[in-house]
This record gives sequence, C-alpha cells and structure tokens, in this order.
Amino acid sequence: MNETLDSLFIQLSKRAEKVDRQALIDSFVDVGPLIAVISTIDNQVLYGRRGTGKTHAFVYLSETVRKNGDISVYVDLRTIGSTGGLYSDISFPLAERATRLLVDIMAAMHEELFAAAINDDSLNLSEVGPLLDELASAITEVVVKGPVKQQVEAEAQQKYGGSAGVALKADLKGGGFIAQGSLSSEDSSKASHSVTTEGPTTHRVHFGRVGAVLDQLTKYLKKKRIWLLLDEWSAVPIELQPYLADLIRRALFPSKAISVKIAAIEKRSKFMLALEHGDYVGIELGGDASADLNMDDFMVFDNDEEKAIKFFRTLVFRHIKTLAAQQNVSIPASETELIRAAFTQDNVFREFVRAAEGIPRDAFYILSLAAQKDTASPITMDTIRKCSKTWYQRDKEVAVSANAQALELLYWIIDEVIAHRRSRAFLIKRGVSSELIDSLFDSRVLHLLKRNVSAHDEPGTRYDVYKIDYGCYVDLLSTVKEPQGLFELDGGSYVEVPPDDYRAIRRAILDIEKFQEQSRRKA
Repeated sequence: MNETLDSLFIQLSKRAEKVDRQALIDSFVDVGPLIAVISTIDNQVLYGRRGTGKTHAFVYLSETVRKNGDISVYVDLRTIGSTGGLYSDISFPLAERATRLLVDIMAAMHEELFAAAINDDSLNLSEVGPLLDELASAITEVVVKGPVKQQVEAEAQQKYGGSAGVALKADLKGGGFIAQGSLSSEDSSKASHSVTTEGPTTHRVHFGRVGAVLDQLTKYLKKKRIWLLLDEWSAVPIELQPYLADLIRRALFPSKAISVKIAAIEKRSKFMLALEHGDYVGIELGGDASADLNMDDFMVFDNDEEKAIKFFRTLVFRHIKTLAAQQNVSIPASETELIRAAFTQDNVFREFVRAAEGIPRDAFYILSLAAQKDTASPITMDTIRKCSKTWYQRDKEVAVSANAQALELLYWIIDEVIAHRRSRAFLIKRGVSSELIDSLFDSRVLHLLKRNVSAHDEPGTRYDVYKIDYGCYVDLLSTVKEPQGLFELDGGSYVEVPPDDYRAIRRAILDIEKFQEQSRRKA
C-alpha cells in the first residue's frame, strides 16, 4: 500500500455530521431495502446503535426528497435550544423542562421551513410568510401540564430573519442594466407561562393551534410534502421523550402531507407513557408509527458473510474515492483493485469485516489504526487483530467499565461461552436480566444475530441470539483456546451458520440466573 492510500485511510471520517453534505451523498452505500423502506411516506422510527449509519441515511434521504421537489426538514436533537442543560436538570419541574423542549423543537422546525421558503423559487414568500408567522405564534401555546407543586415561570424566544428579492436599474449610457435590491423578513416568537398545580394530575401535552396551522401550511404547498427527519432522538432525556412524541403524534401525524422519520437508539428510547384506562402519552410503535427498521439487523458478519464483505468493500471504496477526488490524488480504479492494494490477502479483508461487527464507524477506526501501523505497506492479518484489540480496549471496554455489574456480567459470559464452550454466540431467554444485557449490547460488546426465536419443543418460550464482540476473543485466535465455531451443537460439533432448528443448540442457552446467584453470594 502506498503513502497516498495510507493517508486517505487515516483521514476517514468516523462521524457523518463532520463530513461535507455532498461527500456524504457520494459515499453512501445502500444496504438491503433500507432506502426503499425509509423513502415511503409512512411515519417511521429507524433504530440503530452508535456508528451504524443512521445520520448518513437521513442525509441521503433528505437530498433524495429535495431532488423530487419536496421540503426536507432535518433536525439534530443534540443541538436544540441554547439552554439544553435545562432539559436534563432534574432540579427543574418536569412541566417546565418538557415545555421548554417542545417550544425549542417547534422553533427549530419553523426555522427550517422559513429557510426552505426563502430558498425555494416556486414558493411565494409573501403568501407563505403569514402562515409561518402563524406557526411561530402557535408555538407559544405549547404547554405541558403536570403535578407541579410550585409556581413555574419559563420563557423561550427565537428570532428568524432572511432576505431575498431583486430590483432592476437601467444603465442607458452603457447599454446594460444592474440587478440589485433586497427584501427582508423577520419573525420573532416569545413564549412565557406560569403554572401552579397541586395533587396527582396527569401529564398531558397541549399543543394548541400547531396542528391546525401546519395543516393550512401543507395545503398551501399543494403537491409538496414536508419530510421531518429527527436525528439523535436518544439525546433527549428519556423522561421527556414521551411528551415530545405526543406533540409529534397529535400535531404532525394527522397531516397527510407530512412524513416524520425518527432516528433513535432502541435501548435509550421511550416513545410512550401508559396512562389509566388504556390511554397514553406519546407514540405507540406499530400503531401510530412503524418501527420495522433496525440498522443492527443488516450487516452482522455471521448472519451473511458474503453480503457483509460486499457492503464493506463498496463502503471503503466510495469513501476513499470521495476523499481522493477532494484532494486530487489517484487511487486504484475499482473496488477489487483497492482492496488488493490495501490488504496482503483477501482473507485479511474478510477478517477486517468480521472485526467491524457490522458497524461502519468501528470499521473506519480499525482501518485508520491499521494504516498508521502498517505504513506504506499492505495491511496484514496480525495488524488487523492488534488494531481491533486496541479499538476494543479504547472504546468498548471503557464504556462497559462505567457499569461495574455489566462489566462483571461481560467477564462471566466470556468465561462461560468462549472459555468453557469454545463458542462465539449464545441464546438467552427474552426479558432475563434485560437491563445488563441491553447495556452490553448498547456498548457494542454483544451483537444481536436473531430476535425472538423459539424452540419447537418449548412452546411460548422465546430467545434472543447474541454473539460476543470480536475484540473479546481476538487474543485467543491461532491458540489452543480459539473458539471452534459460532455455536456448539448438542452432539459436540460446531457450526458457523445459525441453524433453523434451535433444538440442536440447546447447549448454547445461557443461564443468566446462574450469574445472578453468583453475584448474590459475593454480595
């Protein structure tokens, strides 16, 4: 591998929001039916852990719908409001925190719609402007009411401005003309409220005229559709998420011209708060919005090796090609040639894909570390394994270490599954010790192969199939303690592909209650 490729691999960006918008579009690689599914007009939730490509997919979708003549409103929920610290500060009453959040969300949406109106030549600003002013006014009526035992005062203010227009001035002596001029538009909204309640009142969202105004706005836009793309949903404090979801359901879902897409981390999201008599606050997944897309289900190596290899080969090539074009440097002309130049053998690239565990961001970090280690020479198998271990220790193990009980469970699973069974995967009954398992999954040291599977001889009993991260056992590869396969069958042999009949791998079922009993004895 030459120094140019080394440099490009090191520069690979690991976060989509840091990359130029056009570069993201050029380097995007569709996986399975992803874009086809999220391009439907249905309201949807897109799940995926950190680094799986949710933001990249949203940026690509945003550009696609704009090219089709629609309006795309992309909102990064990490950047909402100048007083974001208030949202997670539990010293403030829930009603105040939720109200401020909802006002800031709607203000961000108003700002995006205002910018779209200015930049869209097909829209008449003098006609759409009053509707946007009405929306800004309606935002001030967004209030969350609840059991607040003291007086609360909250205030939010947002200003928007823009300019457009042209005037013609004739230049008779010069035989030409000069175009000049401006048209300014400024809109401001200010919300303040005072709430005093006592007793166990039910929390509810009252959004006033927001829904009605948005309905009027979509009627004016006629054939144009508004696509609201809410990214980083899990950045919102989890106790506030149902109230934001409720505003979205009541104000936006009824409109036939608005499609809402939400990108979230499954284990860090709460879309609904159940109330008495079957009522609820928020969004009912499967009813109000579909949640049939999960980025974690697509590219796990052990589910489909060839599909994963093809995806990562294309992903690496397109990102390197985009970087090379920006820097005006030459690279191998095809995916195959690039991989052959960068890796010593095909099986080294295959091992790299296995190490990535289906997560593009982890793949780029490992590749960047490998390029720094094997300078000006193709990447070797030893380098992939060492860099994978380095990345595991630097990122994933550190994240797990913050939860002592989760770290203890991880070590127990490694001992039970890898050391004793010589396997890489296991089954666990759904709902058993779910919080700790969810924590390990969220930290990307466990990966979900299949959900909700059943054994034919155990009606009603459901299992999830997990595999252990490559970084947990990479040190054991090429040693006598190396895992022999994905699962150990009841007869003592091993398989690399999950069988359809899970009766054959009952030995792979992990008894978490055994771990819990050990923990209790230690305590």
